[in-house]
Amino acid sequence: MKLSLKDIFPIFEWLPNYNKSWLKGDLSAGLTVGIMLVPQGIAYAMIAGLPPIYGLYTAMIPQIIYAIFGTSRQLAVGPVAMDSLIVASGVATLAEIGTENFIEFAILLAFMMGVLQVIFGLFKLGFLVNFLSRPVISGFTSAAALIIAFSQLKHLLGVNIQGDNKLHSIVIALFQHLKDINYIAFAIGGISILILIFFKRITTKIPAALIVVVFGILVVKYLKLDEAGVQIIGNIPEGLPSFKMPSFNIEIMKELFPIALTLSFIAFLEAISVAKAIELKHNNTYKVIANKELIALGMGNIIGSFFQTYPATGGLSRSAVNNQVGAKTPMAAIIASVVIGFTLLFLTPVFYYLPKSIIAAIIIVAVYGLLDFKVPKQILKYSKRELIILNSTLIVTAVVGIKEGIFIGVILSMAMLIYRSTKPHIAILGKVSGTHFYRNIKRFEGLLEVNEAILIVRFDAQLYFANVQYFKDKLEEYVIEKGENLKLIIIDGESINSIDSSGVYMLYEIIKKYNNLNIDIVFTGMKGPVRDVFEKSEIMKEISYKNCFMSIQEAVDSFDKNSNNKENGRNFIKYVKQTNR
Repeated sequence: MKLSLKDIFPIFEWLPNYNKSWLKGDLSAGLTVGIMLVPQGIAYAMIAGLPPIYGLYTAMIPQIIYAIFGTSRQLAVGPVAMDSLIVASGVATLAEIGTENFIEFAILLAFMMGVLQVIFGLFKLGFLVNFLSRPVISGFTSAAALIIAFSQLKHLLGVNIQGDNKLHSIVIALFQHLKDINYIAFAIGGISILILIFFKRITTKIPAALIVVVFGILVVKYLKLDEAGVQIIGNIPEGLPSFKMPSFNIEIMKELFPIALTLSFIAFLEAISVAKAIELKHNNTYKVIANKELIALGMGNIIGSFFQTYPATGGLSRSAVNNQVGAKTPMAAIIASVVIGFTLLFLTPVFYYLPKSIIAAIIIVAVYGLLDFKVPKQILKYSKRELIILNSTLIVTAVVGIKEGIFIGVILSMAMLIYRSTKPHIAILGKVSGTHFYRNIKRFEGLLEVNEAILIVRFDAQLYFANVQYFKDKLEEYVIEKGENLKLIIIDGESINSIDSSGVYMLYEIIKKYNNLNIDIVFTGMKGPVRDVFEKSEIMKEISYKNCFMSIQEAVDSFDKNSNNKENGRNFIKYVKQTNR
């Protein structure tokens, strides 16, 4: 298939057709998101253990690249809290936070993550993210939110502690330093939290983070609170990011690979879920293409790493504001990047007196929205096994580590999937009186017609090596329950979508076994892929087409007809014998 320029660079789809009426919305959204990104970029860089300037670089470069390659018109790309935490926890095992090596490894991580995302996109492997089930995502997200929030308490309280990204370690360290609380810093942070919550409830169009940033800078500068022990950001270098090759080190890349792989999936999941949600609000005026999104995010991280950015993805709060304020195209992202560029060139000295307690307040309010209370409440009602997966992921992530938490969650999800497939739902069917419909006799107990000579079984899964023994055992159990009157077994294949060689051999066995007991086996509603296997494996010769029916009712009617013919035959023979006496 021939690719057009639009397929490779989606910007050529919307830019040549740009409508001047869109500019007002794009300009307004771009300015708003750009202003939001300044304090967010600084804040998220602190979570990642990086100097603030790298948060601003990451807020600028990936957005421009995404505008060229991305398929969403409103997704706002840049640093996010969760990914910043993963960067900090992963890179901290290789280098001390804040050191030159730490910065180099974080930038290299962005490059590796980007390469993986592009590869996944080119080979259309976006479906792999489906292995992160909803309970795993919920547990991981809530644990990450707790870790981020607690890790910022040291800035909110104005205490100096050395801690890792394990929740219990952070809590213990905080208790040990309660006597060192700087109550001025705590008051500034507390007031900032109240302002952020207040404005969020009134409107999302006003950048509340900017208001508290200005408030903090003015209060600290003119009251000289830095001399009273209030921790401030200090010097932020001026100027746009320069071109610089990431430091490629094979040994370090091997160590970073698990983190890069984790980030590539988590970041894509964050971005695609936000992009799809916003797409629905625009009545499909454009289409978000998952594999192209992978390439766009990957290219943003690859190219960004050459301009000293750390891992970036689509942010929920920024994208929501971008959409609400009126963004029509990725031109809004380009305008937001210009705002960041202007800040880097001229406004970084303004942030010298910005107190760290305000940055902590911004982060804490932002990550509160990541705490997921809804999913645990819902699955508690209908799936306690999945609740175990959720809680296991949450606890392991919070106490042991992020990689380990995700790994445990995925393994438990796969184990539960395999377990369920080994013992799928199987039902005995009875006839709904006066109709041709057949339903589960356990769900409609006493309301269905059941023929003692017929056993109708529906197996609601594929027949494969892991569950053939279960099918065989359950069938034998049902046959014994039916007793000596049983003459026919009907296997309803409506829910069997595939069958492997183990299933084929099992069917050979049961057909021979029950035929020897003068019990016929017939099949109804078999799907095309299953019939294909029957033909190729030659089991159809064993079954024969006369024992295959379109519906259960046809199989029952055929049995009744044959039974009547046999009865008529026996009556005829009896009559002949009597007349010949």
